[in-house]
This record gives sequence, structure tokens and C-alpha cells, in this order.
Amino acid sequence: MSAHPGIDRGHTDDLMSFLRASPSPYHAVANAAERLEKAGFRQVEETAPWDGEAGGRFVLRGGAIIAWYVPDGASPATPYRIVGAHTDSPNLRVKPIPDTGAHGWRQIAVEIYGGVLLNTWLDRDLGISGRLTLRDGTHHLVTVDRPLLRVPQLAVHLDRSVNTEGLKLDKQRHMTPVWGLGGVEEGDLIRFVAEETGVAADEIAGWDLMTHSVEPPAYLGRDRELVAGPRMDNLVSVHAGTAALIAATHGELPYIPVLAAFDHEENGSQSDTGADGPLLGTVLERSVFARGGTYEDRARAFAGTVCLSSDTGHAVHPNYAERHEPGHHPRPNGGPILKVNVNQRYATDGAGRAVFAAACERAGVPWQSFVSHNSMPCGTTIGPITAARHGIATVDIGIGILSMHSARELCGAQDPRLLAKALHAFLGA
Repeated sequence: MSAHPGIDRGHTDDLMSFLRASPSPYHAVANAAERLEKAGFRQVEETAPWDGEAGGRFVLRGGAIIAWYVPDGASPATPYRIVGAHTDSPNLRVKPIPDTGAHGWRQIAVEIYGGVLLNTWLDRDLGISGRLTLRDGTHHLVTVDRPLLRVPQLAVHLDRSVNTEGLKLDKQRHMTPVWGLGGVEEGDLIRFVAEETGVAADEIAGWDLMTHSVEPPAYLGRDRELVAGPRMDNLVSVHAGTAALIAATHGELPYIPVLAAFDHEENGSQSDTGADGPLLGTVLERSVFARGGTYEDRARAFAGTVCLSSDTGHAVHPNYAERHEPGHHPRPNGGPILKVNVNQRYATDGAGRAVFAAACERAGVPWQSFVSHNSMPCGTTIGPITAARHGIATVDIGIGILSMHSARELCGAQDPRLLAKALHAFLGA
């Protein structure tokens, strides 16, 4: 098998391992935290007092992580350089009363999370992941990473119009996975998950469970210049941001580098772990005050802060090129994209463009521009939320992918590394 000569696969190999190990937002932040701890960062509890000493710290809350590195000599008014991302992806999530079924089939009741491409979850082997909460308030990660569930599609013989009129799926009736045969037994799923996790079922007080595709990430194509895998939106950015923050802890820094990876972006960010909540602002303020700062210092620090909101965007689709803006066709392995929307679905302006371009130039990384077709609705990110909520200059960027919000997405094999290099240059400038 030939290999693409221009691709350095070390970073992308590591990304693929990260994707495989992070089937839920809770796993993603645990894996990011583990990497940060190995690099010398330490976890601080929100309920404990904070000190203003130099070094790396991080806060975990549910499916969100905020990490930052205070360099030697940082003043209370030292501005931040923030990489923003999100840990959640569209999927099927387990309902509070999960055990259901009909006609001799045992099934699991699920709720649709985010803007799922429903058809991509059909006829796919699914596992279960997430977390359990015990009566004592402790959390335990759940990972059943083997074929357990499946949403079977109706046979073409029973839906003759599917290939002429299109597949029509009802979220309530057609998306319930099967996981066995027999009668419905109340509490069956939670007893199974408890046994898999090694906890007592009667100690479980709550759960946040979801499905994931068990097919691992893989290189794709003759020259393996593409990568197919789950949850690239947006664990590509979480992984790159973590690597960039760790790399930025070396040398003199004029800023305090930060990684802010939020949960719930796919359904609006309005939660205590979402970008529209107070978590980021509280952490940044507490860091200012822990270094002896005042509200004046906080205002000065925020005024000089810049955030790169890093999320996946749309690469040009070869089969649907007419859906893209004709003059802006981001291509795989062409470098990260700068996302612009004058109606503020993205937060980028001309000043932000200059910051991003300078970071890419320092990193020796090519970059591309993205803007939506005027006749197509534009998606949004945590960028405008971060800018509006905290008064922080924000720039929307990412890498171009295909099949966004599918159970399995596609990107260029080189783009994750190029993104990480650009983020490192931005944080370490």
C-alpha cells in the first residue's frame, strides 16, 4: 500500500486513539485531563480556594473542562489566549425509563440529541457509553464498546419507494434500537450496565447514557490521505487544543493560554457546562483574583483576550458542489478554515482574521476561508456566544469535513495536525 508522502501521521494516529477512547463527553474530558496531568497540570476543585502561583491547572465539570497555564511573572491583568471547543456530538441518548420492546423484540428507548443525520445510525453496530451517578454522588464512566444495539432499517421489499421518494424516518417510531429477544424487563439495561461497570445496581441513582458506533476510526483511500471516524465534530478540536496547550507551556508567554471545551453545543449551549453558562467567565475571573487582581484588572485582562472558537466546518462536497458558495471551496488537507458570517452566526471580523492569519504564518500552516452559500442557512458555534457573553474578541475557525453530524465523519488526514500547529502558535505567541 502506498502512503501519501506529505502526511505526518503521528498526530493523526494519536487523534484516532483519542476518538476511540472518547465515546462520550465525559470520556473526552477525562482523557484530556489525563494528558494534562502527565504534562504537570493539576486539577483544582471549584469548591476549594485557589492560589495565584504559576503553573497549569484545570477544572472538570460534567462533560466540560477548562484548563489554563499561568506563566512566571504573569500579572493580574495579563490577558488570555483561549482555544474554545465542544465535547458533545449528535447521537441517540437513553431515556429515563429505557426498557421497552414489542412483538418479541427487546429494545432500548432513546431520545435524539442534537441535529443527527438519522439515516447514518441505521444498521450500524452500537455500544453504550456515558456515566453513572451513585447514591453517594460519585460518578463512574460507562464503556460498553462492542456490538450491543442496532437500529434496523425497513427492508426495501416493505418500502418500495425508498429509492425514488427518499427515506422518511419518524424520530419516535423508527429510531428505537433492538438489543435482544424476549419480554420487556424493567431495570434490565441498568442492571446490565452496572455489571459491565463493576458497581451495584441498587447504588445507581442516575445515569447519562448514550449510544456510539463501535467501528473504529480508520485511514481511507488509496494513499490513506483521508480519515473516517466518529465524533470528529468536535473532538478533533478538543484533541488539538489539548496538545496545543501542553506545547505552549514552554518558553516565555505574553498571555495566559487556555483550553475551554464545553458540553451541549449541539443543542444550544444553555447549561451549566455549556458555552452560554457562566463556567468560563467564572474560571477566568477567579484566576485574576487569585493572583491578587481587582475588578479593574479583570476588565483589562478580558479586554486584551482573544478566543479562537475551533469547530469543524464544511469542506466542499464533490457530489453537491452547488450547495457551497462558489468562491469558497475549502479542501481536505488544505489547512484550517476561517469561518465568516456577517450576520454573526460566526464571530469572525477583520481584526480576528489578522490574528488567525498571523498564527498560521508563524506555524507555517496554510489556511482557507469559508462562507456559506447565500441561499443556505448558516450553522453557528460557541464563537458568537463567547463573544457576547464575556465581551471577548472571538474568531471562528476549524477544519473542513464531510458528513457533518453523521455517525461517522470524514476529514483530510493532515488537517488535524495543521490545526494543532496553528493553535499552538496562537497560544504561544
